[in-house]
Amino acid sequence: MALDNPAFSRNSAFSQQGAVAATQNVSAQQLQELYDKPATLPDREVMTVENTIAKTAAAFGVLLVFAAVGWLLTPSMPWLFWAFSIVGFVLALVNIFKKEPSPALILAYSAAQGVFIGGISVIYESAYSGIIAQAVIGTIAVFGVTLALFASGKVRASKKATKVFLIAMVGYLVFSLINLVLMWTGVNQDPWGLYGAEIAGIPLGLVIGVLVIIMAAYSLVLDFDMIQQGVRNRAPKKYGWTGAFGIMVTVIWLYLEILRFLAIARN
Repeated sequence: MALDNPAFSRNSAFSQQGAVAATQNVSAQQLQELYDKPATLPDREVMTVENTIAKTAAAFGVLLVFAAVGWLLTPSMPWLFWAFSIVGFVLALVNIFKKEPSPALILAYSAAQGVFIGGISVIYESAYSGIIAQAVIGTIAVFGVTLALFASGKVRASKKATKVFLIAMVGYLVFSLINLVLMWTGVNQDPWGLYGAEIAGIPLGLVIGVLVIIMAAYSLVLDFDMIQQGVRNRAPKKYGWTGAFGIMVTVIWLYLEILRFLAIARN
């Protein structure tokens, strides 16, 4: 699918065209060496659902450890989580545009995002008691339901739905950028910016929040779909890290959106 999650789409191992592209622009000797090799990788060297789950668990384990660090240090070092948010963003871009997955870079991304998540969580919790537990439960619920629907075959990624998703993502990014500019310049004094505007007495942030949570759930469907394609195409085992990275990016996004949704709802 041409419009898939960027964490996967740059890796030919997740598409059937990758096998063809791998044989292009090579010398006759290199091509002969390719033909002399076994037709498929040994079972222990290919990507599976099991080893992808193990890599995902490792990445989230690192995230949780460093989230505890961010939670403990942010009250005395409030700049810390902002600094690590920038580091995490840079590492996300590096991992997205890197053709081959790097376990070290993916785990570094997990660590940086962990400090950021822990820091911003303690700030939310200080303002809204109990909101972190609610956000965690909500994130697990959305993830679990989406995974169950995908595993049962009731939800699948489609080209049309993915196009709509990408258009919505562009629109949401533009809205978020405008909102930040209005808040930074002081044009909008509301603590939530445009999210705090009301439509028929309902904060705009709640309406947008529901739509964005649905978008994040569909992004999970794309993640699961691409992992399934990688397993089906017998991609090398290392690409399980790419699957872990894609899921982590989406789950972090989902958690932050649910956190903001709950905070606006409390106001």
